[in-house]
Amino acid sequence: MNAHTLGLARYLEKPSMTETCIRDCHALVPGAGGTLTLARHQDILVRGNRIAEIRPTGRPLEPGVTVLEAQRMLAMPGLINTHAHVPMVLFRGLAEDVPIERWFNEFIWPLESNLTESDVYWGALLGLLEMIEGGITTVADHYFHMDRVAQAIEEAGTRAHLGWAVFASRGYKALAETAAFAERWRGGADGRITTCMAPHAPYTCDDGFLRASAGHATRLGIGIHIHAAEDMNQTSTSVQKRGLTPIQVLKDTGVLGVPALIAHGCGLLPQDIELLAHHRAHVGIAHAPKTYLKLAMGITPIRALRKAGVAVGLATDGAVSNNTLDLFESLRLMALMQKHEALDPEVLPIPEALDIATRGSAAALGMGDRIGTLAPGYQADLILVDTRGTHWQPSHNLTAGLVYSARASDVHTVMVDGRVILHERRHLTLDKERILAEVANTMERMAQRVPGSRIQRYEP
Repeated sequence: MNAHTLGLARYLEKPSMTETCIRDCHALVPGAGGTLTLARHQDILVRGNRIAEIRPTGRPLEPGVTVLEAQRMLAMPGLINTHAHVPMVLFRGLAEDVPIERWFNEFIWPLESNLTESDVYWGALLGLLEMIEGGITTVADHYFHMDRVAQAIEEAGTRAHLGWAVFASRGYKALAETAAFAERWRGGADGRITTCMAPHAPYTCDDGFLRASAGHATRLGIGIHIHAAEDMNQTSTSVQKRGLTPIQVLKDTGVLGVPALIAHGCGLLPQDIELLAHHRAHVGIAHAPKTYLKLAMGITPIRALRKAGVAVGLATDGAVSNNTLDLFESLRLMALMQKHEALDPEVLPIPEALDIATRGSAAALGMGDRIGTLAPGYQADLILVDTRGTHWQPSHNLTAGLVYSARASDVHTVMVDGRVILHERRHLTLDKERILAEVANTMERMAQRVPGSRIQRYEP
């Protein structure tokens, strides 16, 4: 065993008691004017769970500092998945080539009637394996049986913003139970878990239910994670039935009065953006472009939102509507879709796309002061991306490579809260083989769609 490996092993045993130097990487850091820039040949010093210093490489290190060699690596903030249903990896490939109404009513909500708490736990672990391998260090997860998801997060060593999804059809008792989860796990996993209320959507939660959700959020001092204006059909239907857009419903029911994370916003109207701008200090939009392409949902007006000062973050949504939990893929599609819609190749340039994937995503979760930036004082949530692949060569422009060339498989090392959880693509916290085996044992049962068995009906 060489000195580097010995140092890493010691570091993993007592991460809070050591100082680590990520040596001689290229680092994606804030530059002049607030834009992101690439600082070449840097050392990143991590003390405990925070970034202590970023400086040109070559200065002597104090005795006892663990060194992670990072030549030919690009260091960037850990990716932040602002909206996902992580355990839905269990249904990957089971709802293909159908419109959104059939996707919900004939596939997803019947399939989800199969779920047990154990299924959610192993599905969450499978999703975490994939996300860690793709450089995702934080996820905002909106699903069921969330105590088991929190347990999986705790074991994986990642960061998460968790909400227990609930429909009004489940009743106010179920809503209170989801609030109890939020209170129980807030600050869990050594502070890596934050929680929120998670009413599903305005079309599955009536006004009273949404007001009660906002009441719980206010009482607990937390926010709300909700689907709204997912496509233009939902917005048109809401206007026809109620004379209000889904975003106006959120305003009237108090949802916008607390920190709110809204997925997906493809049906936002100009007046909705104006309304969101009034709440921009604590409202963010989660943008999952691959899902929108696959389900033909339209496109989120990212440029108008950012112009209005509303935080926009990058997301995968669930693997059953995306097929992967790969944020590099989502990043690339986001940039390309915005250019295509505007018929302008200068729209959403590389620095802005990277800003959305890092600082924008952190801001959308209300964590912009803690994660999403490589700078002293921020949490040590970062990844090393290997730029030696042929798809990176010649490496004239590494930031362009991050947006248009990078693959999830390029992620070499993942650190969360100052602790390395993936190194040389080897998981250090999770048993990959066991997780894959446990999930494989559920495949046949998970794929069953029992006639008449459905957890909810899609009727916007």
